[in-house]
Amino acid sequence: MVKENECIELKEFKDIDFSSSQRFQLMIKYFFDRVLAMFFLILLFPLFLIISFLIVLDDGWPVFFVQERTGLKGKVFKMYKFRTFKLFQENKDIHTYKDDPRITRFGRFLRETSLDELPQLINILLGQMSFVGPRPNLPEQYEKLNEIQKQRTLIKPGITGLAQINGRNTIPWEKRIYYDLIYIKNFSLLLDIFILYKTVFVVLKKEGVWQEKN
Repeated sequence: MVKENECIELKEFKDIDFSSSQRFQLMIKYFFDRVLAMFFLILLFPLFLIISFLIVLDDGWPVFFVQERTGLKGKVFKMYKFRTFKLFQENKDIHTYKDDPRITRFGRFLRETSLDELPQLINILLGQMSFVGPRPNLPEQYEKLNEIQKQRTLIKPGITGLAQINGRNTIPWEKRIYYDLIYIKNFSLLLDIFILYKTVFVVLKKEGVWQEKN
């Protein structure tokens, strides 16, 4: 994904290996991921119903957008989101920008509030994702990564991550990978808590939702 002469700064991440403390913390992380996902799915079930009704009212069925992504160690899974694109538009271009005509009226609200990400609680409950981690790649994106960059899959992908609190969609793809590798190399539960705390403010301020049009 990054040209060879642009990969110098990534060499420090070669052969990342978790310490025994980090491995223990990962076990705790994945356990509480599922517990909290179940809790929030029950708690937010009425909100799921309301959002689903408004999506159908705005643009019909289906309610969910389902797409194949790569997860832990490159394993492919189906990721769920609330549908924000107009029918038959999802697979044409993964990049979105402000005033993108492909996005529905209600879909724009869902994206700006990040409510479109809520169905990924299902992925967390299924053990495919985590609350915090690198955003999951499309399979074709994953295949273009070099061996150092593929280490971003040493941890389950997340709904939010270090890249999401440092610019989100406004930073270049290479920079997002760099943040992902920093997160993995320095993983700890305290770092996860910090990222979740910062995510609240990023979402409330609607920061980094849209990419530049070009």
